[in-house]
Amino acid sequence: MNHNEEIIRVGISPMTPPEVFVELWPKIQKIYPEMKFKLITFENTPENAREILANMGKNIDVIAGIFDETMLELRGCDGTEISREPFCVAVSIHYRLAKKEKITLDDLAGENLMLMRRGWSYYGDMLRDDMMKNHPEINIVDFNLYNVEAFNRCENNNEVLLAFKSWESVHPLIRIIPVEWDYTMPFGILHSKKPSIKVKRLINAINKVK
Repeated sequence: MNHNEEIIRVGISPMTPPEVFVELWPKIQKIYPEMKFKLITFENTPENAREILANMGKNIDVIAGIFDETMLELRGCDGTEISREPFCVAVSIHYRLAKKEKITLDDLAGENLMLMRRGWSYYGDMLRDDMMKNHPEINIVDFNLYNVEAFNRCENNNEVLLAFKSWESVHPLIRIIPVEWDYTMPFGILHSKKPSIKVKRLINAINKVK
């Protein structure tokens, strides 16, 4: 086998950090010692999200991130789940809620809660519907894409952003805090619907070690 065929190109961005591989890597290496990773950075833009995810395997083999069926359908790619991550919220470190260890729904009364636009995620829409029906005191604010700009807006405007613990390194002035609710989202690796042999090997290794 060509040595290059065992290099997995991992796309990384502020919203898709490669930390998950730090934990999995030694275990994967035991199964496939010849497998190597190459990190490829990309910018979170709507164009890139469309282009990269629809063409997985072209320049980037896998990306670690959150996903669900709706998102995979929308992006034309597939995903292998590693864990389920609870929805948390991000707030400015200077904001009144930042000192809390856990946030309640009462804490969010009167707050602007930034949610990704409807239709992006099945679980996100479920949470949105619950908030609209049962917690009208929480103001829902739509935005179009998870990127650094969304975190800047959250920090500058003292808004509350729906987020995940793995995004803690995105913005130095943001704190990510768990919420007392039961909403989670699959987290794992995104890859092509028709993965290459090396990506199939990686998926196989992840399924063995997770």
